[in-house]
Amino acid sequence: MSSHSRLQRAFRNAPTIPMTACSRFCLFSDCHRGDGTANDNFLKNQNLYFTALKHYYAEGFTYIELGDGDELWENRRMSQIIEIHNNVFWLLSLFYRQNRLYLLYGNHDLEKKKPGYSDRVCDTYFCTDTQCCEELFPGLQFHESLVLESSDGHQLYLTHGHQADFWNSSGWKLNRFLVRYLWRPLEHFGVLDPTSAAKNYSHKDLIEKRLTDFALSTGIPLITGHTHKPRLTPSDLSYMNTGSCVHPRCITCMELVGNRLTLVKWTYDTRKDRTLFVSREILSQATLWEKV
Repeated sequence: MSSHSRLQRAFRNAPTIPMTACSRFCLFSDCHRGDGTANDNFLKNQNLYFTALKHYYAEGFTYIELGDGDELWENRRMSQIIEIHNNVFWLLSLFYRQNRLYLLYGNHDLEKKKPGYSDRVCDTYFCTDTQCCEELFPGLQFHESLVLESSDGHQLYLTHGHQADFWNSSGWKLNRFLVRYLWRPLEHFGVLDPTSAAKNYSHKDLIEKRLTDFALSTGIPLITGHTHKPRLTPSDLSYMNTGSCVHPRCITCMELVGNRLTLVKWTYDTRKDRTLFVSREILSQATLWEKV
């Protein structure tokens, strides 16, 4: 099956979420929450992420995660990830209780598409604050993709983007084996995974071309993650990318308020008195269409 066919199939099966002029969505991807060890690439940015989530929760945003939220290639147990990043999942559970949470799966957490996975793993969790078992995401359904649709018929296609990458879609089980038992140990010696769209720049360019070609062929704007390369070009709104939460010194995400899309960077900054704070920096903005 071609990358175009995989993307088309995911689009056909995508649930539709209504979008109005008052809608507020925050789009994240590629958090790669891990087990708290040296291989946990999310660990260094967890405070930035938690601060951003608190902001979006207080401002009434709906949280949409475009896949690879949890690193299930390098780690076998989702329960261990939830235990390590307990505060993050507590906050995500607050979004869920207010029907403001949608979680997609990517190649690194493709396990989540298995029937019954959510009920087995994400129904409850042990909350370290209350020291008892609490509801996490009871009844949650993980999706491969979503479509946001305005009242006048405009659509926005959201998916992870691994469908444009053979080794991370059709060949994901072999790739997971190699990451878990070959590339992960070699990372300690500076050897990068050549099949990773996030680490192999020529491969990243190829994936982005396939995603752009698909969006242009359908005429429906496409937002993905997967490559870890944030992209919002006002002159070309066919294909966009949220970036990731594992950049060396920041996390990136997108805010969709009405028909206004904003690419945002959350990072550490200093005041004149040399105290640290978390800053929200706008990288790019664009209007998707005239009306919502």
